[in-house]
Amino acid sequence: IKTGLKIAIPRGYGGFVYPRSGLALKEGITVLNADGVIDPGYRGEVGVILINHSNNEFTINKNDRIAQLIIHKTFEIEWKEVDELTESNRSDGGFGHTGKQ
Repeated sequence: IKTGLKIAIPRGYGGFVYPRSGLALKEGITVLNADGVIDPGYRGEVGVILINHSNNEFTINKNDRIAQLIIHKTFEIEWKEVDELTESNRSDGGFGHTGKQ
C-alpha cells in the first residue's frame, strides 16, 4: 500500500513499520513483513505490505490508519570472523531450547 509519504531518517536510526493492534484484532489485517525496516539511506515512498488473515473482504480508504512507523536508534557494527564462539548456557540449542539446560 503506497502511503504518499517520503521521509529522511538520520544515520544511526531506522524506521520500523509495525501493525496496528486494533486493526489486527478487529479485522485480521496486519503487516506481513512485521517489522518492516526503512533504513536511513532510503528516500523513496514509504509502502506497507498488509495481509488479511480473515475471510472477510477489507477495503482501505484514503487517510485510513493501516500501520504505525516507529523510529528506533540502531547501531552500526563491524563483523569479526572467528574460529569459535564463547560458551553460553543455551549453547547451540535451536528453536525451543531457551532456558533448557
